[in-house]
Amino acid sequence: MTHPARQRTTAQYSAIIGLVLTAVVALSACMNGNDETAADPQAEQRSVSVAVMKLSSESVEVESDYAGRVRGSREVEVRARVEGILEERLYQEGQRVEKGDPLFRIDPEPFEIALRGARAERDDAAANLELANREWQRISRLFEQDAVSQRQRDEAEINRDLARARLAIREAAVADAQRNLRYTEVVAPVTGATDLETVPEGSLIDRNALLTRVTQHDPVHIRFSLPENDAAVQRVARRAMSGTGEHEYSARVRLPDGSWYDERGTVDFTDSTIDARTGSVQSRAVVPNADGGLIPGQFVRVRLILQRLEDVYLIPAEAVGEGPNGPTVFLVDGDDKARQVDIELGSLIDGRQLVLSGLSDGDRLVVDGQVALSDGAPVQVREAD
Repeated sequence: MTHPARQRTTAQYSAIIGLVLTAVVALSACMNGNDETAADPQAEQRSVSVAVMKLSSESVEVESDYAGRVRGSREVEVRARVEGILEERLYQEGQRVEKGDPLFRIDPEPFEIALRGARAERDDAAANLELANREWQRISRLFEQDAVSQRQRDEAEINRDLARARLAIREAAVADAQRNLRYTEVVAPVTGATDLETVPEGSLIDRNALLTRVTQHDPVHIRFSLPENDAAVQRVARRAMSGTGEHEYSARVRLPDGSWYDERGTVDFTDSTIDARTGSVQSRAVVPNADGGLIPGQFVRVRLILQRLEDVYLIPAEAVGEGPNGPTVFLVDGDDKARQVDIELGSLIDGRQLVLSGLSDGDRLVVDGQVALSDGAPVQVREAD
């Protein structure tokens, strides 16, 4: 007969063994289920549809725009060079005049009288010189005959030299009187557009009185400022300081209405120092203006071609992302897998991103769908619009 306590112990062992067997069967079932999932193609990583564009290098002009103001290449003040009565204005205010065209006439009568007086004094001096020459010749012959003393000969020579000097003075006075008479007709010092007269006809004017201004409109100067923190400015300033003339750049002008001026100009001057008050570098462009399309005082935009780059790439700005080492893009390799590469960026040009290095001709650049990509991910490729 079996003892009751021993029967209970045997039953407990049997229950424990049953639980262990159940756990083993369940674990085996789970493992078999995982193997089936791994073998299921639906569980594999799905490819991403992306749009790509094939790259080819090109030459690019790096440009930048700056605000500027138009000025005449020469703005000359027309001033009276003699005093007198301003008799007449000889031009229409605002009209274009050529260099040497008469602008004003000052009363010439006082200067004509002065010229006649100077000529009379010159003739008197010439007569005295002739008399002194004759006296010198006569005394010289008598001196050779020992008929006069050395003192008399020296006095005759001195009188001749003094008479010659007096004639030279009188001739200078005549030239000065002729010049003053010539200055009674005030002419344009340069070719350009005239301003309003500052003194009306009939006024008594002094020497050096301002009469008007003449502004040369062809070519014109455009003055503008380059910002201190612009890298291109630093390069321009360094070249300006070198004095080699290599700081000249081509310039285009955008008019206030947004259109481009037909003629291109050249930056002929860039200051070698930075203005401490404005933090900018002063520059000047010279632009042909034969048709008068640019008006002094006008505000315009100046576009400079700062640099010409060879074998670079322009890509859509939205294709550029940010990686651990800086800007990156995704390329598609020959196995249709995404590959993330680091690039070196330049400036934005007409909405496109300039890439200086990191790309090659023939690369397929992802321009749409890159947000969902990771390095090495399979892709389905379509051509970008």
